[in-house]
Amino acid sequence: MNVEQVATYCLALPGAREDYKWGGVRVFSIADTKMFAVMGLAGDDLSFKVGPELFLGYVDRPGVRPAPYLARAHWITLTYPLAMGDAELTDLLTRSHQQVAAKLPKWRQAALKL
Repeated sequence: MNVEQVATYCLALPGAREDYKWGGVRVFSIADTKMFAVMGLAGDDLSFKVGPELFLGYVDRPGVRPAPYLARAHWITLTYPLAMGDAELTDLLTRSHQQVAAKLPKWRQAALKL
């Protein structure tokens, strides 16, 4: 997937929105403040949350590393060209979205129809 395909996929997830923070970093979030994916300044990398049970397995793969500042929350970073296929990437982005959405208050989840 290229940068725009990833962005289109992220924005198609329920309640997702796009924002630019920290001098132009492209952030995909739910409920305005809960990030589930981040693209680098030049669109040269993609970071997102994975489950704690998957984190160590992914950071051992070539082209995948712990996300700076977010690794303690089990985020990984992929550099373009992405080190995984489209199906695996979309599955992981969906899981990242679901993990973040699950931590929202129930009333917020209902309002966003999650």
